[in-house]
Amino acid sequence: MTTRAERMFALRRARMAASPPFLRGGFRPFFFLGPAWAVIALALWLMASNGELTLPSAFEPLIWHRHEMVFGFVGAVIAGFLLTAIPNWTGRLPIAGWPLAALVGLWAAGRLAVLFSASTSWAPAALLDAGFYVVLAGVAAREVLASKNRNLPMVAIVLLLGVANAADHLAAAGLWHDTDIGMRGAIALIVMMISLVGGRIVPSFTRNWMTRQGLTRRLPAQPTRFDVAVLAASAAALLAWTAAPDWMPTGWLLVAAGCAQGLRLSRWGGISTARDPIVLILHVGYFWVPAGLLLLGASILGTSVPRSAAIHALTAGAMSTMILAVMTRATLGHTGRELAADSTTTLLYCLVTFGAALRVAVALGWFDYSIGLDVAGVAWAGAFVVFLIAFGPILFRPRLGEE
Repeated sequence: MTTRAERMFALRRARMAASPPFLRGGFRPFFFLGPAWAVIALALWLMASNGELTLPSAFEPLIWHRHEMVFGFVGAVIAGFLLTAIPNWTGRLPIAGWPLAALVGLWAAGRLAVLFSASTSWAPAALLDAGFYVVLAGVAAREVLASKNRNLPMVAIVLLLGVANAADHLAAAGLWHDTDIGMRGAIALIVMMISLVGGRIVPSFTRNWMTRQGLTRRLPAQPTRFDVAVLAASAAALLAWTAAPDWMPTGWLLVAAGCAQGLRLSRWGGISTARDPIVLILHVGYFWVPAGLLLLGASILGTSVPRSAAIHALTAGAMSTMILAVMTRATLGHTGRELAADSTTTLLYCLVTFGAALRVAVALGWFDYSIGLDVAGVAWAGAFVVFLIAFGPILFRPRLGEE
């Protein structure tokens, strides 16, 4: 007699086989729709900021832009990553077929509801938008708890992103006195997610690559108590920033966390990976974490550094670069392709790095704001357009060998 777990496993396996390739893993729809929405949302915001159209959202254009970049675009990629990583963590089959389609539909409904919230009011938009994170956290928690896995902190971060999302809606509706607390909380949570996941995959993938190349003298070490201390320092600094963004001790905590994160990154041997872009880009993406924390701390401590430079180092820099690094690697690996960056993949890495660096430089006043903003936006969006052109067809096709 089969057990309930065996029956569920058989059901999921049958669902995978019966599903179209696009719905056979969370990375497929979310890695396609997330970048597509990023490009569309950025184009809409640039047109709105230039007076070429009026957004039908209850959010002001700039607030809508940052909300959709963080909760819409980044949130979609987090969903794709989490739904793809959980089977590796738990040994259970991926969520696929109609349950995955329903989750994607909820995310898409949230995007439309927020965009047209001037007509529908803020409450339905908030319910759909924040509800996506609650449902995603519930799905992830079920899988993690069923296997008694240790990754519940990742589930907690997703649930807290839903809280931050709701706070952003309340602030936009004038029902919360601190209009930025939801966004600060979301950025803090995502930076901590990058620190947690990056602290596992960057040294691990680097160590594997160096071993294959015969570079075994200074391999990145496994996480130690030092890494735990860096995470604790970063969490304390980001929590302080979320609660008290103008408090002088918050600035010092952020500077200390940035220095610790920089030292952590220096221990992973990034320089040795310069000849392999698909490994190097992980280090480039993580570099923006200490850079952003240092800039954020400096902006509080009375320097001439504007806060927008720090925010874009963490968002256009750390988040976007790590997203492209993970999406390209995961798409190749989970579709049975070689883990190597061709010229097109290298191009999109260069575009996102240039776009992020220029956007931070513009915020620092090093370039003309209007021209620099447009060029940075085109370069940044161009990276994701290239990803969609090069990797989009792969996401719609079966894994190699399963045609």
